[in-house]
Amino acid sequence: IKKLAFALVVSARRHRPYFQAHTIHVLTNQPLRQVLQKPETSGRLVKWAIELGEFDIHYKPRPAIRGQAVADFLSEFTEPQASAATQLITKPNLPPSQDHTASKGTFDLTQPLWTLFVDGSSNAQGCGAGLVLISPDKVALEYALRFKFQASNNEAEYEALLAGLRLAKEMDAKQIQIFSDSQLVVHQVNQDFTAKDASMTAYLQHARHLLATFHVHSINQVPRSENSHADALARLASVLEQGIGRHIHIEFLAQPSTQAPLIYTIDHSPTWMDPILQFLQNQTLPANSAKARRVRHRSAQYLIINGSLYKRGFSLPYLRCLTPEEGHYVLREIHEGICGNHSGARSLAHKAIRQGYFWPSLHTDAQAFTQKCD
Repeated sequence: IKKLAFALVVSARRHRPYFQAHTIHVLTNQPLRQVLQKPETSGRLVKWAIELGEFDIHYKPRPAIRGQAVADFLSEFTEPQASAATQLITKPNLPPSQDHTASKGTFDLTQPLWTLFVDGSSNAQGCGAGLVLISPDKVALEYALRFKFQASNNEAEYEALLAGLRLAKEMDAKQIQIFSDSQLVVHQVNQDFTAKDASMTAYLQHARHLLATFHVHSINQVPRSENSHADALARLASVLEQGIGRHIHIEFLAQPSTQAPLIYTIDHSPTWMDPILQFLQNQTLPANSAKARRVRHRSAQYLIINGSLYKRGFSLPYLRCLTPEEGHYVLREIHEGICGNHSGARSLAHKAIRQGYFWPSLHTDAQAFTQKCD
């Protein structure tokens, strides 16, 4: 019951504007209303009951679920245990008959391993690419790209590979195994085939540049039947007129990836986090004794996780430390975003903290931001 009540409280906090504007009907087969409203309730439930009391919430019994809906749900989200694709995901080393790997090193089974399935499609109706990125927790991320330019089948396969590598890089993947049904792309990346065409040479250089950002990688060729998920997404992106029964994110690619320059924005301006990071990483302190003592004292409240600075708290989770520029973007999104309700300075600052962010001038920036908005 406490978990259900907490889930309702979290939903109310995250969707507060909707809870304030509408009557909320909670469908549950648990006695949630009786527990929250009984006089002898104590502890957290009392606090949650008071917090939920400001909303117009009606509790109703949950009706029976149609058996076919449950069957469809299980059919869609249950992974086939005996499929070859699952064996490829769970076993990085393929049998010799299917092994086309040029692995830069050996997979460390103690580290997270990501899996990427890619496929491209080019036909008279258009060009597109599809990819499925599977996390170490077996969570599948579906992605589809629609090209606004003409591309051959091989170019579409390369665009799918580059898009998948970019997505895996954004997810901070270190080890990745890639599966594609394109014999040309797999063998060119593995240096078994030579890229003679200028377009293929440019794509191959971009692919190797992205692959170099991973600690360990491998790319293997699989039959199209074992790459059906990515193939379906690629066909979906190439034919937008067909209706679909589920929501798939489709990105429009305006130009080939080989024409986009590789630009990296480097900001060397000092921030308030630099002295703390230097002390935590290298035990480096400022030359001034007063500043050194201040940095040493402040550093006890911070820690580094995956290269990012976080602030400790007594009753709060770790807060991600931001620069004032990043903090201004967070305040703008909370204040004027999709669910923003143009709240006051104090409420805006507390919302930023509840979202998991911190910087020293948070309250001052929130005050200045709300004054400009008014």
